[in-house]
Amino acid sequence: MSLKEEFVALARQSGSNKRQLCRRFGISPQTGYKWLKRYEESGQHGLQERSRKPASSPKLTPVDLETDVVALRKDHPAWGGRTISYLLEKRIAPSTVTNVLHRHSLIQHVERGHKATQRFEHDSPNDLWQMDFKGHFSLSRGKCHPLTLLDDHSRFNLAIQACENERGATVREKMIEVFLRYGLPHRINVDNGPPWGSPRNPGEVTELTIWLIQLGIRISFSRPYHPQTNGKIERFHRSLKAEVLKGKHFSTLNEAQLAFDQWREVYNLQRPHQALDNQVPMDRYQASPRSYPEKLREPEYKPGDVLAKVYHSRFRFQKQYFSIAKGLAGHLVAIRPHPDDEGIFKVYFCHHLVRTIDINNA
Repeated sequence: MSLKEEFVALARQSGSNKRQLCRRFGISPQTGYKWLKRYEESGQHGLQERSRKPASSPKLTPVDLETDVVALRKDHPAWGGRTISYLLEKRIAPSTVTNVLHRHSLIQHVERGHKATQRFEHDSPNDLWQMDFKGHFSLSRGKCHPLTLLDDHSRFNLAIQACENERGATVREKMIEVFLRYGLPHRINVDNGPPWGSPRNPGEVTELTIWLIQLGIRISFSRPYHPQTNGKIERFHRSLKAEVLKGKHFSTLNEAQLAFDQWREVYNLQRPHQALDNQVPMDRYQASPRSYPEKLREPEYKPGDVLAKVYHSRFRFQKQYFSIAKGLAGHLVAIRPHPDDEGIFKVYFCHHLVRTIDINNA
């Protein structure tokens, strides 16, 4: 400030060489004449340093749009910049949404998504459903075990059921409700945990999966220790945890179910998905034409099949006994020779390959 004052005082003297003074003070002529003009307009106050911030900013986010961003984030704390931008019809860029959220302290840390390196998707709705439990959490009394079903093609959530346990009978009851509303899928993928699998014997069927096979549904099991096989439902569970369960406590199953139902409507009908080109799941889902049957049909096998009845957890074939899943007790299985390997036979229940046996090494 003192240098500016000295320069102005000397430059305003009669007969002063202003350009020479500029050189001596190490400033450009433009700066020197600017200081003189400001002094003439505002006196000594005009020599004070001025803010470089523009008086107005055409790029500043409109107040009403910023309010909409904040409102959406508060209603849905897990939604990021891309989702909010799309819901606001792209009137605001995702990066600007993130800046707004930072200004309002609605982002406490750097939020990074889990980006898949490659996505696989079935061609049509109901080609494949994924099913699993989302762990469990405590209630005021007892526990809640959320059962979830997801359509692979559309990401449509067919159900989030608040169950009091993870028993096969409970799952069957909930699945009948789903089948009556949406029909039957061609295939369901599950992990090897109960009630649909066996951790000790991956791929082994249980009473629950046997019932599904009898309905004409193909069953596949995830690779052990590879949860990405059921990747879409794993991603769904992360959203469920972040948007519904985090920081919440539910007293009863009914209270939890109400929260699930409300969020399910948002997930299926309102929340755009980047993997679906920002469509919502309902835009891509259609109910299955295969209806839930009132009565199970008896298995039909090929004319050349050898049939054997399962007792407890084994069956008899060519005077030898072979082990098999105990859930098949009382059912007939079909034994077919392997076309290329003599002595090797494949054992089927309905359309499902149960196991392979070698009568030479029994």
